[in-house]
Amino acid sequence: MALLAWRLAGSRIAVLSAAGFLFLWNLRLWDATMETIVLVTLSTLAALAIGVPIGIGCALSRRLWGTVGPGLDMMQTMPSFVYLIPAIPFFGLGAVSAVFATVVFSMPPVIRLTALGILSVPHDLTEAADAFGTSPMQKLLKVQLPLALPTIMAGVNQTIMLSLSMVVIASMIGAGGLGREVWRSIQRLDAGSGFQAGVAIVIVAVVLDRITQAMARRARPA
Repeated sequence: MALLAWRLAGSRIAVLSAAGFLFLWNLRLWDATMETIVLVTLSTLAALAIGVPIGIGCALSRRLWGTVGPGLDMMQTMPSFVYLIPAIPFFGLGAVSAVFATVVFSMPPVIRLTALGILSVPHDLTEAADAFGTSPMQKLLKVQLPLALPTIMAGVNQTIMLSLSMVVIASMIGAGGLGREVWRSIQRLDAGSGFQAGVAIVIVAVVLDRITQAMARRARPA
C-alpha cells in the first residue's frame, strides 16, 4: 500500500500509509483491515462498472437523465439501513449481501459526477470536434471523457468513501472486516475495542482519500 501511495500520491502519503498500516498491524487488526479493503474494492469496482456507463448515458440523453435523476435523489435520501432489506432475501446473510447493499448505496455520486463532467466540457471544443468530422464515439472517447476525467475521479473518491461508510452497517448482516469489530464491541459494551476499530476505519479512509485525490489531480488537463 505504501508503494502504491508513493507511485500515485508521492512520498508524504507513502509515509502516512506505511505508518498507518503498521499501526493497524500492531493493533492486531490486520486481517480485519484486509477484509474491509477487499469489500470496499469490490464494491467500488462494481459501482463504477455500473455507474459510469449510466452517467455517460445521462449526459448524452435528457430523457434518460429525466428518468434516472429522481431515482438518484431517492437513493441519496434513503437511510442506509434500508439497503440491507432487499439484499437479505436474495442473497442471505454474509459478504454477498454486504457488497450488494454497498454497491447500491455508493453508486449515485459516480453517476451524477460522470454526467456533470461530460456536460461541463466547453461547447467550443465539442463543436470543433464536430467540425473535424468526428463520430459521436470518437468525440466521447477523445474529447469529452478526457476533459471530464477529473470530475469523474471526484465521483470515484466519493464512491470509495460511501463504500467505507457502509462497512459498519453491513456488519449487521454478516459482513466481516473492521465493521464486524465495531459491531462486536457494541454488543459487548467494549468501548476500547470499538474505538480501536473506529480509528482503523479512519486510517483506511484517509489513505484511500489521499490516493484518489492525487489521482484526480493528475487527471486534470495541463
